[in-house]
Formats: sequence, C-alpha cells, structure tokens
Amino acid sequence: MVPFCGIALYGRGVSGCGRYRWVVLAVGTLAQAATATYFLGLAAVTPALRDHFGLGLAGVGALVGVTSVGLVVTLIAWGSAADRFGERGVMAVGLVGAAGALGAAAFVADPVVAGGLLALAGASGASVNAASGRAVLTWFPAANRGMAMAVRQTSVPVGAALAAVALPSIAGAGGVPAVFATLACTCLVTALAVTIWVREPPGRPRTPGGPATSARTVLADRRLLRLSLAGLLLVVPQFLGSVFLVEVLHDGSGLPLGVAAGLLALTQVLGALGRLANGVWSDRVANRLGPLRVVAVAVAAGFAVSAVLQPGPGPLLAAVLVPAAALAISWNGLVFTAAGELAPPGRAATAMAVSNTANYVAAAATPTLGGLLAQVAGWPAMLGLGAVAALGAVGALHRLVEPGRRTSASNPGRRT
Repeated sequence: MVPFCGIALYGRGVSGCGRYRWVVLAVGTLAQAATATYFLGLAAVTPALRDHFGLGLAGVGALVGVTSVGLVVTLIAWGSAADRFGERGVMAVGLVGAAGALGAAAFVADPVVAGGLLALAGASGASVNAASGRAVLTWFPAANRGMAMAVRQTSVPVGAALAAVALPSIAGAGGVPAVFATLACTCLVTALAVTIWVREPPGRPRTPGGPATSARTVLADRRLLRLSLAGLLLVVPQFLGSVFLVEVLHDGSGLPLGVAAGLLALTQVLGALGRLANGVWSDRVANRLGPLRVVAVAVAAGFAVSAVLQPGPGPLLAAVLVPAAALAISWNGLVFTAAGELAPPGRAATAMAVSNTANYVAAAATPTLGGLLAQVAGWPAMLGLGAVAALGAVGALHRLVEPGRRTSASNPGRRT
C-alpha cells in the first residue's frame, strides 16, 4: 500500500491517496495511546509502586510525575527534529528509547534510579506528542483535518483508560516488573507499526536549522504565543475539574463517593466525545478559533455558576459542574490543530510542541495551586479560579486571526 500511495501522491497531491491517510491516523493514534499508558496509566498502580519501592504518598506521586518532567524539557527539540527529519524516524526512535527505559525499570529496586529511567521514558515519549500530530496535519486536507486531529487527541484518555483497566491485574499477577515489561513491549510493538506504515508525502524538502532555530522562529510569532497562552489558561479549569471533581462533589456537597467517582468517569467520556464533536464542528465552519472561543466562554460560565452553587445541593452542582468539566477537556484538539496551521513555513511540529509545552507546564502547576486555594479559601474560590482562567483564555483569543481555508491538497507540512 505504501509504495502505491507514494506514486499516487506524486501525480495527484495528498488527497490522491485517501485511504492511506487513515492508516497514518490509526498508527499516530496508536502511538499517542501507547505513551499515554505510562504517562497517565501508572497512576492506576500506585499502591503496587509504593510497596515495590518502599515509598510514601509524596514519593510515589513524584515517581509517577517525573515522566512529565522529561517530556517538558525535550518536547520542543523533538518537534524541531520532526520538522527537519520527518515523523517516522522521530517517533520510532522515541518509542524504542521509551521501551528501553521502561524495560530497564523492570530490573530496578532503587526508586531514585527508577525515577531517572521514567524521566528518560518521558523524554523519549515526547517525540510522539509533536510528531504524530504533524503526521496527521501532513496527510489530511483542511476540510477534515480538525476531525482527524480530534480522533488523535482522544487517544490520550483512551490509552490511560486501557492502562487503568489492565495494569492493576498485571501488577497483581507479576508485580511491578511485569507492569514495566508490558509497557516496554507496548512501545516496541508501536515503534514497529510506525516504522512499517508511516510515510511522508514524497518531494517535501526538510526544514533546515536545529531546535534553537525552530524555537526562535515559532516564538517570534505573536499569534502562536497568544494561542499557547490560551491553551495554558484552559488547562487550569481542565485539571481543576479532572483532579478535584470527586472532592468537590463528595466532601464539598455530600454526594456519595461512588456516585462522585462515576460522575468523574462520565466527565472523561463526555470530554472525549466533545473533542470529536469540536473537531467536526471546526471542519464544517472552516475555523478552529471560533469554536475554541465558544468553548472557552462556556467553560468560564460553567465554572462561575458552579462556584456560586457550591456548597449547594450536590445533584444541582453536578448538573452544572460535570458538563463544564467535560467542556474543559474537549478543547485540546482545536488548539493543537490551530497551532499547526498557524505555524511558520515548515515549523508545524515545533509550533505544536511549543503549545504542548505550555499545556504541560500548566498541568504540573494547577493541581498544587488549586489544592492550596481550596484549602485556604474553600471550593468556591477554586472553582472561581477555573472561571477566571477560562476568561483569560477568551481574552488571549480576542481578535486572533487564523489563515483562510486551504484547498484540499494544501497542508502545513508542505509549506517548506
């Protein structure tokens, strides 16, 4: 299939091989899900990790969180590498590196060494975040690029959910080493799939310059900076809703713990469906930023009303907060796609990496900040923070203009 697609593309452009782009989307989605299994899935086996490494709550939290540290410090460099060398090699090398680090962690008993290996796995897995998004932008025309990117973005909660289901049983049967070995094998199999099936449209020149050059080019674009700021601010209500929803509904408003946990699961499902819906919506209106503004306004309103209602009746609060929290999960694909489309020529992966870096910085800081605010000033203040941050995102997006609709053959990866 791949050689045939390459020949077809020379004569008819990216749209000439419609079926192959779905293969690229499937493999890119699989790669993103594979990294999510350890970025987010390890949280499902924290009791086993505590027993295996002899850690307390703070220690196991640091161990699980160190993967994100590795991602943040390497994401822009991986994005630049994808722009310069292409998606396939970058994703394959990163996934093999992650597999090696996770496999080595299976033989380690020292938590400090394990933490270093998980940081390395995070740094390696960062390759997938930018490169898989660039692959989707490369192969899909503007008319359905938003939908395709939304499908890719759902891979994160799907991968985390699959890990949450599978890893506890694996830990029970074979312990923590079996967990790390399983995650390593998942990355290796995915690397093989990437190597076999991911290709770039032929005839596309590479982008010159290293990570520093690419980063400077992207950071000089004020539109991308404003978009990244909007994403950073929208992460605040996203993580406040995801991390503290159970606490707010159970401890803050008296709903039974099982009901509150079930509503959190519902929120995640609705958020994933929202990502798909927003992607299709943005394709139909030929615009990413318009739907993003609407979502940001709705999130701000939902969190503001929730702040007023808390500590009111739990069912009433849930009726407002669950949809607001789901909307706060649904916007990522819009920002990611817009970043690639707003990027300077040949810098789509770098632009998406810069945007993602801002998101991860906010994701790291928000739970601590939200918890402290709730402890000092109460749940209404914490919910109010989500509303204020979403309003700040609306301000960052004000009068931000994106390029007009490209033709079906146009695509950011070919503007080099």
